[in-house]
Amino acid sequence: MFCVPTNDAKSTEEDRKESGKRRKPHIACGSFVNLVGLMKAHLKLMDLAAVMVAVVVSRGEIWSGSDGGAIKVWPWDAIGKALSLKAEERHIAALLMERSYIDLRSKFTVNGVCTLPSFDVKYMASDDCSSKVWSAGSLSFALWDSHSRDLLKVFGIDGQVETRLDLPSAQDLNVEDEMKTKSVSSSKKEKSQGSVSFFQRSRNALMGAADVVRRVAVKGTSIMEDQRRTEAISVSMVGMIWTGCSNGSVVQWDGNGNRMQECQHHSSSVKSICTYGPRVWVGYASGKVQIMDLDGNLLGEWIAHSSAVIKMAIGGSYMYTLAHHGGIRGWNIRSSGPLDDLLRTELANKEQAYMKLENIKILVGTWNVGQGRASPNSLISWLGSAASEVGLVVVGLQEVEMGAGFLAMAAAKETVGLEGSGNGQWWLNAIGKTLDEGSSFQRVGSRQLAGLLIAAWARKGLRQYIGDVDAAAAPCGFGRAIGNKGAVGLRMRVYDRSICFVNCHFAAHLEAVCRRNADFDHVYRTLSFSRPTTGAHGASGFDSLTPEAIMEMPGRAVGSQSDDGKPELSEADMVVFLGDFNYRLNSITYDEARDMISQRCFDWLRDKDQLRAEMKAGRVFQGMREGQIKFPPTYKFERNQPGLSGYDSGEKKRIPAWCDRILYRDSRSISAADCSSECPVVSSIAMYEACMDVTESDHKPVRCIFCVEISHADEFIRRQEYGHIIASNDKIKSFIEECYVVPETTVSTDNIILQDQEASLLGISNKCDKYNAVFKIICEGQSNVGAENSMEFSASCSFGFPFWLEVQPAVGIIKPGESIEVSVRLDEFCTKEETVDGIPQNWQCQDTMEKEAVLLVVVTGTDSTESTSQRIYVRHCFSISSDEVGQRVPSRRIQSINQHGSDGSKTLSDVTSGFNNIIVP
Repeated sequence: MFCVPTNDAKSTEEDRKESGKRRKPHIACGSFVNLVGLMKAHLKLMDLAAVMVAVVVSRGEIWSGSDGGAIKVWPWDAIGKALSLKAEERHIAALLMERSYIDLRSKFTVNGVCTLPSFDVKYMASDDCSSKVWSAGSLSFALWDSHSRDLLKVFGIDGQVETRLDLPSAQDLNVEDEMKTKSVSSSKKEKSQGSVSFFQRSRNALMGAADVVRRVAVKGTSIMEDQRRTEAISVSMVGMIWTGCSNGSVVQWDGNGNRMQECQHHSSSVKSICTYGPRVWVGYASGKVQIMDLDGNLLGEWIAHSSAVIKMAIGGSYMYTLAHHGGIRGWNIRSSGPLDDLLRTELANKEQAYMKLENIKILVGTWNVGQGRASPNSLISWLGSAASEVGLVVVGLQEVEMGAGFLAMAAAKETVGLEGSGNGQWWLNAIGKTLDEGSSFQRVGSRQLAGLLIAAWARKGLRQYIGDVDAAAAPCGFGRAIGNKGAVGLRMRVYDRSICFVNCHFAAHLEAVCRRNADFDHVYRTLSFSRPTTGAHGASGFDSLTPEAIMEMPGRAVGSQSDDGKPELSEADMVVFLGDFNYRLNSITYDEARDMISQRCFDWLRDKDQLRAEMKAGRVFQGMREGQIKFPPTYKFERNQPGLSGYDSGEKKRIPAWCDRILYRDSRSISAADCSSECPVVSSIAMYEACMDVTESDHKPVRCIFCVEISHADEFIRRQEYGHIIASNDKIKSFIEECYVVPETTVSTDNIILQDQEASLLGISNKCDKYNAVFKIICEGQSNVGAENSMEFSASCSFGFPFWLEVQPAVGIIKPGESIEVSVRLDEFCTKEETVDGIPQNWQCQDTMEKEAVLLVVVTGTDSTESTSQRIYVRHCFSISSDEVGQRVPSRRIQSINQHGSDGSKTLSDVTSGFNNIIVP
């Protein structure tokens, strides 16, 4: 799979905040470029229900789905009139569109009762093969006739037809009441039990909050979280419908809504599906993309993005994928296959030509701030004095804010995806000011979980090479639900290599070694980078990861937990753990420790270090390294007491300890390995020290500077090498030429005259004996015939077929050596419609004016978007004698159409001597 590097659609924090607000409902149908101006004109009219999806059907109508099951249809006549207006008359378009829609609820409302299903319409798809429209909610589907707009069928995700109407149900979780009750109860308890200690009361409040959060989560899961809910829908060219579910399964349906089969090749939720020819592309929440054939067999898979693949679309010869964080990548539509393997091998042989080594310095700092705030001088001493020589700064804070009430509120906010606090924002602003944020550095991401906060700043010159920034959190407090202990992390790509930073705060007290080990194990196994960061300058950025790098190094791919169950942290090229790990000194008294510190006998003290002993025994931080400790223990100090005399001298006399640490691992399996594509990240420590002059907390801040060497591909040179391989390798050239083959096809006629309501059959034959032919029939335009002042030929009908013409099937795949018959017929008695406030005012009439239409049969191969086309001229005549059959000629309006004809097919100007091979039913 070879990726086309593209510029990311970078999102800013302001954009993300805005997207979370309740916006005015709107139609999102970006594929219909020519309708953009028109749709903008009437967006303001859609105020009653949020429009969640829109689709253009084969007749050019726009169908939209909304909350509560509302479906509205904009007829082509109204759209065509609005599009035909001149630029200075564009304001009239809004007036034309305002009352032109048809609300299908009016068609199914009897005595004020609407019989339509009430599920929210989240997804829609147009089946041009059978002229049907699919509308879908999370658990139900509705099948419509796109011509008559009749509701054909309502059925569930299991395929069972629903025989009763959906009724809106009130689902009251009483979350707010429960939280209020708990808060009041806790408050009364505090007042009435004055003899209970502060710590006991805090623990009770936290346990109560955790219990509420757990019960809310259980209720929410039982009511809303069906693991089979529909997340995506797409229609293939052979009329099969594919839907993706939240449990990772993909379901195949026929055109009549019958469930055919279910297949599952990945456990992550399906977020997007796109079909092209005989292949089905599936995008997952994990960032993975899979390709299946029309029988559901897996053909290939790879990690495309580090976040959910929310949209896929064909453009040229590429499938473009859009990630949740805004990154866009293009993939060769022929992936995956022998050509990928061959190209990957050839590029690997030329690796030395395009691989580069980059050297950067990373400053990592950790500080347990004890709910306090630091002076500017302290921040300069800790970070500012060392930041001048680095390109990336990562800071982890613990105990930014604590207290039972705050922790309970933070836990509740986490359940609905909210984070942050006033103190947390103060620290972000203060550190940003110290680093000269905006001029020298830019913040690339941050994450807060209760009292834990991690943030990263990149120097402006390096920012463009940092992308795919994701955040994660793992609480380790009461019931693994409260964030008084736990971890927050940031994952980012630096020069296309994955680096993770994890800020931890583990269990306290001298004897809690096993609990600390368990906290680390929980964080390492469960930390999942699924939430985009709240960075000030966007979450994405550099998103041009080459697929060959992913395929050649499956252990280094980005994304969520791998299929074999490996933790996400194990997949990174470099991991840095920082924080207040709370490991203490064993078998030593307070006085002995103070005496050794005063003599700077740190080697003797390190032998007493719990963390060192646990790492040596392989029970924690397996595979991690730490710089040599040459600074005094960083805990515990009296606040605002300078020097080593500031160690705790109170009643408890806590034994000094190196609680605050920074550990890391890189890509090396052995310490002497050089940086290369097999070992892409190699790091060494240039500084590891504590800032003993900072006194605002009972902990001292610690900092470490890493010198990091990164091996990555120079994309410009790699593209050059790629071009040389394409141009010089005969086997590859043969593969590519074969992929661009468009099967030879013929049509039974190029002229059709329709009378009455009988169908004419248009035969399309695939003369190729090796490749499938993919065909699609579109309408290039139509015109009325015979009126002296009739309007000129209009090509705007290319959005769909004219209302008087029916073509079935309009798309399909023809196997080698086979043929297909397409029915071309007319509706002599057409429904003329006008709408008033969504209510159709219909009447039946016979339109006696003759009409002409130009159909284009577009044929492509199954592995290419290269195409050939043939034109079919269709005329609707009310009366014609047998003598006139060979004498009818196209109108001069049709003869004057501008046609490209670059594919060698017949153009309209070629037809000047009359209709040939006319079919008259």
